[in-house]
Amino acid sequence: MSAVQTPANDRLAESLLAFWAEAGVNAMLLDTPVDRIEAGRIAPPRAPDRTSSAAAPRPAAPVGPDISEQVAAARKAASEAGDLEALAAAIAAFDGCPLKFEGAAQQAVFSRGNPKAPLIVIGEGPGAEEDARGLPFVGRAGQLLDRMLAAAGLMDRVFITNTVFWRPPGNRTPTLAEQAVCAPFVERAIELISPKYLLLVGGASAKSMLKVDEGILSLRGRWFDWRSSDGRLAVPALPTLHPAFLLRQPAAKKRAWGDLLTMTERLDRTESPA
Repeated sequence: MSAVQTPANDRLAESLLAFWAEAGVNAMLLDTPVDRIEAGRIAPPRAPDRTSSAAAPRPAAPVGPDISEQVAAARKAASEAGDLEALAAAIAAFDGCPLKFEGAAQQAVFSRGNPKAPLIVIGEGPGAEEDARGLPFVGRAGQLLDRMLAAAGLMDRVFITNTVFWRPPGNRTPTLAEQAVCAPFVERAIELISPKYLLLVGGASAKSMLKVDEGILSLRGRWFDWRSSDGRLAVPALPTLHPAFLLRQPAAKKRAWGDLLTMTERLDRTESPA
């Protein structure tokens, strides 16, 4: 027996529909129930294959610049340098790194410190002050580094250089290609000095020297082996935080100080008589 249609029922139906509409309901159920679970067990028809052998190939992934010639030239120039003075002259005369013509305003920035040091400190690249004076780590960050090295008893036991020798434009981080072109000179400096340890200052230095992708906060305080490109040389290396980062994050100085103490302790133990 069907329900009697009355004005009261009409108003109730309208009110219920309005409630559902405000609740976001925008569909009505079918008169006949459908078993959706059973329907889901039936595999849908496969879509037609629209690929074509004549389809245009995807563009190749972009590749970095070909720096093989520049690296070969740097390696040749570095190998011919018989001492650090000749190496500094070879770097100054080298035209294979684009930074020499893009960022540097003054001169090549090679090194400072003890040429017979048991420890080589390797940073990222020179800044404005370094570019002007021709020496690495002489700005605010370098002054902080010197104070920390002196406090740790390392100041007279270090040779300081960078992964690149010309200032990047705007003091940006040097690219891997720029570092790769300069790497033969860094490697030759290590070969000539024959240090017992390397201190890699900052993420760009650690990643370039160790050929890793980890961030400096993960790398710092851990020992690694740096190896030369031909595998003949191997030197223990310790990454640490860059002093420029410490100027922005003073709370991190404790971790960098711990790294320096670790380096001092190991260097003292290595150099102490048996």
